[in-house]
Amino acid sequence: MKNIGIADLKSHLSEHLRHVRQGKNLTILDRDTPIARVVPIQEQGSVLKVRSPLPHSPKLQQTPLPPPLRLRKDIVSLLLEERLTKR
Repeated sequence: MKNIGIADLKSHLSEHLRHVRQGKNLTILDRDTPIARVVPIQEQGSVLKVRSPLPHSPKLQQTPLPPPLRLRKDIVSLLLEERLTKR
């Protein structure tokens, strides 16, 4: 697996994608923090492997939902406030 920064990925995208076509994985770093992985597509299988639940696991319909949040403020207002402060 090869680690590359975002700037390097942008500058040499074709070269990095050639490596992926050859079967190599890439990890994309944002200031030394891994944020994404580029892996080759497997023709005969899925990239995502989903396993079956264990035999003694409860059925999805039997799993209780968490209690609703008790907020005194509108959730949309909170989201807008968060988005505006991140700029």
